[in-house]
Amino acid sequence: MRFSIFRVLFGKASFVTFAPNQDTVADVIQLLSEHIANQIAAGEVVQRPASAVKELLENAIDAGATEVQLIIKDAGKELIQVTDNGKGMSPTDARMSFERHATSKISSIEDLFRIRTMGFRGEALASIAAVAQVEMKTRQHTAETGTRICIEATEVKLQEACAVNPGTTIMVKNLFYNVPARRNFLKSNTTELRNILDEFTRVALANPSIAFRLWNNGTEQYRLDSDTLKARVVGLLGNNYEKNLVPVEQDTDVLKINGFVGKPQAATRTRGMQFFFINGRFIRNAYLNHAVVQAYEGLIEKDSFPFYVLFLEVDPARVDVNVHPTKQEVKFEDDKLMYSYLSAAVKHSLARYNIAPSLDFTLNAEIQQMPAVRMPFTQREQEETKKGYLFNTFSQGGQAHLVEKNDSLRHWKELYEIASTPAASNVASAPEPAMPEQATILTGSQSEGKGKGSMMLIQGSLLATTVKSGVMLIHLRRAQERICYERLLREWNNETAPSQRILFPSSYELSPQDAALLEEVIPDLLRMGFDISPFGKNSFAVQGLPPGLQAGDEKNVLDEVIEQLKHESPDAVSRRSDMLLAGMARRLSQNIQAIFQPEGQEALVDELFACSQPEFTPDGKKTFVMLRKEELDAMLG
Repeated sequence: MRFSIFRVLFGKASFVTFAPNQDTVADVIQLLSEHIANQIAAGEVVQRPASAVKELLENAIDAGATEVQLIIKDAGKELIQVTDNGKGMSPTDARMSFERHATSKISSIEDLFRIRTMGFRGEALASIAAVAQVEMKTRQHTAETGTRICIEATEVKLQEACAVNPGTTIMVKNLFYNVPARRNFLKSNTTELRNILDEFTRVALANPSIAFRLWNNGTEQYRLDSDTLKARVVGLLGNNYEKNLVPVEQDTDVLKINGFVGKPQAATRTRGMQFFFINGRFIRNAYLNHAVVQAYEGLIEKDSFPFYVLFLEVDPARVDVNVHPTKQEVKFEDDKLMYSYLSAAVKHSLARYNIAPSLDFTLNAEIQQMPAVRMPFTQREQEETKKGYLFNTFSQGGQAHLVEKNDSLRHWKELYEIASTPAASNVASAPEPAMPEQATILTGSQSEGKGKGSMMLIQGSLLATTVKSGVMLIHLRRAQERICYERLLREWNNETAPSQRILFPSSYELSPQDAALLEEVIPDLLRMGFDISPFGKNSFAVQGLPPGLQAGDEKNVLDEVIEQLKHESPDAVSRRSDMLLAGMARRLSQNIQAIFQPEGQEALVDELFACSQPEFTPDGKKTFVMLRKEELDAMLG
C-alpha cells in the first residue's frame, strides 16, 4: 500500500510518496482530543479560584463596564460570579467566546505589539469551562432579549434566549469538579480567599474610575465607588495609608510614571503592599522593585519593604506582555533605562516632600533672603576679599590645608604619641596576668566535674570561656534564641504561657488579605501569651504581650508572623507552632544587655547546656564552636 502527503517546504509545493515497510512499528503520535487539550490549557490559565476571578474581572473591564460585582462562596470553590454593565454580547459572540483562541482583540500579527487590553489570548473562558460548570447571561444594550448558555466540561448543554439586564453575568460553579486531583491540591479556604482578595485588589487599584463590590459568603466585604486613585488606595488597603502617601509624577518621552509611594514610617516587614502596573496591567518585576527600594536607601530598615502603587505608561511596542499565560511577567526593550527613570522619580518625590535629603537650595526661601545672596558683589569688595587670609589659603595650589605657625601646636606629633602610648612606669608596675583555671562545661549527660572557667566578652556578641580541652566561643544571641525557644516550647505544651498586660492597648490595622491570615492564627497567638482579638473591620486590639516583649514591638512581631504565613508551604500547617515559637524566640533574643555582667554570662552558659539541643538554634545555626588546644597550638606554629 502506498500513500502520498502534500507538503509545502520553503515555499515549494510537492507530493511525498511513502511505501510502508512491513516491519515498521505502529504509529504512536496522535492528536489530543479537544476536551483533553482544553484541560491542559486550563492548567496554565486556571491554577486556582483566584485565576478565574482575575480572568473574569479583566473581561468585564475590557467590555467597558463602569460597575462590576464579584460574588464568591466557599473561597471560590463553590461559586464565582462576576456581573458587569458592559456592552454585552450577541448570541453568536456569546457562543464563540468559549472557543479556544477566540478573541476580538487581535486580527493580525502587528496587533500583538499594540496591546492595551487585559485579555487577548482567547483562552480564558474556554479554559474555565473545561474544569467547571459555567453559566453565562449576556445582553447588548440595544437588544431586547439576552442569551443564556450553560456549559459543563467544554460541552454546551443549553443555549437559549432570556431576560437579563444589559451587560454580562458569568457564574463558575464547582471549580475542578471533573479534575479531583487538582481540587485536592487547593489550599485552605483562608489561603484561597487571600489569593482572591489579592487579584481583586490589583484589578480595583488599576481601575479607580470603575465601581466595584465584593460579596464573600453573603457578606459585603468591599463597596468601592468610582473615585480618585488616592481614595481607592485608602478604601482598599486601609485608613492608615491616608497620611502616608507621597505622590509620584514623572513624564518623559519614553516613560510616564504616576502613583504613590509610602513614607518611610509606612514600610512594613511584610511583602504584598507593592504594586506595579504597566499600561494598566499588574506585573511582577524584581528589577523594578529594586529600583524603588534603592531610592529608600538610608530611610528604612534593611529588612523592611516600602509601600508603593506605581503606574508606568510606555509604548506597547517597547514591552512584551505575552511571555507568560498569567501576563504578570513582562520584558522591556531597555530594562536599565526603566530602572534609572523609576529610581530617579521616586527619589525626587521623597526629596520634594522633605522626606529624603536634597541639595537643591533654590527651594529654601530662607537661603534666598540672606544678604550674602541678595546683595551685589562690587569690584571693591572683590579686591578686599582677595587680600584676606582665607582667599589666599584656598586659592593657592597645595595650600588648602595650611595651618599658621603656632608654638602650642609645633610639637603635636610628640603629644599624639604620648597620649596613645601607656606610660613606662605604668607598664612596669602592671601585675602579671593570672592564668585562668581550667573548667568543664556540663552538657545534659554530664553530672560531675563542674567548675566555672574564665569568661571574656568579645565585641559584644561572642562569649569566650575556657574548658578542659581548649576554648569555647558562644554566640550570645543564638544561645539566647535556643534558651527562649525551649522555654516557650515547654509553656506551649503545658498551656501555661503567661501574658503581661500593657498599660495602653494598641490597635493593629491590616489589609483584608493579611487580616484573614492573622485571624486564622489568633488561637496560636493566645497560647503563646498574646492577648489579641478582632476589633472592627480588618483591625485587632492588642492588650497583652508575652513576657520579655517590649510594648510597642508587637507590630514588628505580628508583621513577621504574617510574612511567614504568606510563604509557608502547603504541608507546613502541622509545623506552624514550631514556626511561631521560633520566630518569637528570635525576637526575644535580640536583647543582650543582661549579658554584660559576669553573673549573667554564667547563667546563660548554664541555661544553654541545660537545653535538650544546645548546639543549634531552632533553624539549625550553630550556637557555639570549640577551639581545642591542639588547634590553637597549630595556629601558633
